[in-house]
Order: sequence, then C-alpha cells, then structure tokens
Amino acid sequence: MEFKPLITILAIVNPLACVPFFIHYTQGMNQAERRRTIEVASFSAFAVIAACALLGLQILEFFSISLASFQVGGGLLLMTSALSMLNAQPAEARSNPEEISDTAAKAAAGASIAVVPLTIPLLTGPATMSTVVIFADKAKSYWQLLTLVGYGLVVALAVALCFSMAQPIAKLLGKTGINVMTRLMGLILAALAVEVMADGLHTLFPVLGSK
Repeated sequence: MEFKPLITILAIVNPLACVPFFIHYTQGMNQAERRRTIEVASFSAFAVIAACALLGLQILEFFSISLASFQVGGGLLLMTSALSMLNAQPAEARSNPEEISDTAAKAAAGASIAVVPLTIPLLTGPATMSTVVIFADKAKSYWQLLTLVGYGLVVALAVALCFSMAQPIAKLLGKTGINVMTRLMGLILAALAVEVMADGLHTLFPVLGSK
C-alpha cells in the first residue's frame, strides 16, 4: 500500500488544528493531568483508526448503522462543544467543590475529555472513520490492512507531538488571547458541525437537497 492513505488521514485528522481545542479543554489541569490527557487522546486516535481499518465494515453492518447517521450524531457532539467554546466556558462543569478537589475525579474527567470530544469527533470524526474504512475496503491483503493500522500509529505520534507543544503556545497567547481564540474556534466549530450534520441529513433525506 502506498503512502497516499497516510497523507490523506493526516490531512483529515490535522492534529495541529486541534491544539486550540486541547488548550481549552485542559484549562485548570496540572502538568501530569495534561500528559495523561495527551496519552489517552493519542492512544484513542490510534485505537479508532485501527478499529476502523480492521473491523469498520463489520461493525457498521452488525449494528445496521449508516455513515450518514454517524455524521448527524458527530455533528451534534461538535455543536455541543462549539456552544461551550463560544461562551469561553470549561469543557465540563464541576458539580461541587468536593468533585473539583477529588484527584480521581479530575483524572477521570481528563481521560473523558481526551476521548470525547478531543478524539471523537474532533480528531477522528466521521470523515476520518469513513476514509479509513474506504482504504480498508480497497486493501487486498492482511499486510495492507496491517500497514493501514501502522499509519494509525504515525497519526497518534503526530497528535502527541502537537498537543505537547500546546503549553508554549498558551504562554505566548496569554489568557485573553486564548479566550479570543477559543471563541473564534468555537464559531468555526459550529459551522463545521452544521456542515457535518447537513451532509448526513442530505444522505438520509435526499428530498432536503432538492430544489
């Protein structure tokens, strides 16, 4: 298998563009918690790509889930995150002071944020999943499938590298700069959410695209 799948997947995942989201979702975390979030996000990205490469077609068929339905669901997740970012609010509100001071709860929250929404749907959303499934369908041998899984590892390393550089970027911008960037990215994310949902709805209900 050539390098075209790797280039395509990297372009779609685009971990560098997700750095502002990482900064937003990890505000208030210490260095160890951020490192744990990076590890979980990187591994989750690899796991999603590997699962889509090896089991994507079977999973969708087993649950009778269409890609269009997946796009609508992913778009709703994106819109929820976008609304939070437009208000410059933390990714997940704490319910009480005890929860804030609870180390286990903070670690669990960091892992949760790393998976949703950082990995799904920001890094590996419907577009990434569908692309990997398409390349897996074109694979003609188990070796090519394993190569596609290996590309997932490369993507995971790229995610870890980009997120590790987030703090120097945060120091350069300052709190005001981050808030401005957060709201701007929230607006862009809201528009992206609409596009993702529109594509899914158009596929599910073709009449919506008729003139």
